[in-house]
Amino acid sequence: MHVIRWSRYPTLATDDDAKRWLQSVADLGLASNTVEAYGRGVEQYLFFSRSKGVAPDKARRDHIAAYVRFASSKRPSSAGGETGSAANATLQQRITSLRLYYDFLVQEQVVVVNPVGRGHYVPGSSVGGMQHRGLIPRHRKLPWIPGESEWAALLPLVKAKSIRHRLMFCLAYDSALRREELCSLRTEDFDPARRLLNIRAEITKNKTQRVVPYSITSSRLFQEYLRERRTLGSSRGPLFLSTSNRNCGKPLSFWSWSKEICALADESNVIELSTHTFRHLRLTDLARSGWDVHEIAKFAGHRSIQTTLLYIHLSGVELSAKVAHTIAELTSTRLALLNGETQ
Repeated sequence: MHVIRWSRYPTLATDDDAKRWLQSVADLGLASNTVEAYGRGVEQYLFFSRSKGVAPDKARRDHIAAYVRFASSKRPSSAGGETGSAANATLQQRITSLRLYYDFLVQEQVVVVNPVGRGHYVPGSSVGGMQHRGLIPRHRKLPWIPGESEWAALLPLVKAKSIRHRLMFCLAYDSALRREELCSLRTEDFDPARRLLNIRAEITKNKTQRVVPYSITSSRLFQEYLRERRTLGSSRGPLFLSTSNRNCGKPLSFWSWSKEICALADESNVIELSTHTFRHLRLTDLARSGWDVHEIAKFAGHRSIQTTLLYIHLSGVELSAKVAHTIAELTSTRLALLNGETQ
């Protein structure tokens, strides 16, 4: 169960209804990242509402629209200049958290109608010829992956890192692991004889277990790291342990891994690098290698094939195949005409 750090949500923590809602979200067993994202979304909304003198149970549609405008706009920062506007995906997530919060208030009979609503339907290409449109347009961007030059800039730096860092780097790419999956690995999740890794249901995003292979390179690093790990702790359990003076021998936190990747991004000048980059690159490489979309979905642990299709599009495999097929047909036809042949 996710333990909520209420100090991160100072405004929300003073609102009994909002606090009960977020606690209920955590009690339902949602992923910790999801709980935190929902908390941040409603924290920002409550802060905005308080600044406008509008109580949550008195909010109407125009107040929600004003909040969306506020969340979407650039604002002066304390350091001077402006803060960047939130990404489209972040805005969508905040609207979702707000909608769920008001759904809770409706169920608790605090409010009669959810002011966020469910958007409306417009003509489109989805099922039934209709397409759902929310409060703000949804932008679907392909994930960023490093090019060959950027990857080449990263590898020498990683090679100079600790054995734990190198193993985490390799596994994140090798098995297309999310940050939470990587940091939550346990020693018993590995099957060295068959080089298989068990991704437990409780550490996955969609609570679905999967078993994935890992390479001989990761296997060698794993064996080498186990020898180092014995100097920090001899018991089985969390695989990656901290070596810091303050938390030596304790499980490595998600945030520690994120900080290490941020430092690597600064050191390599690959500023777009994130903990999810390795997963994006691995899945794209599988698509480039000709893996079927369903095979990639199974490897990645995707609930929806639509998510997997992003990597098919990113790889360019579909378009390349179509172009190659088209060019082959045109070449054949043109050469036949040159030779006076009929098709």
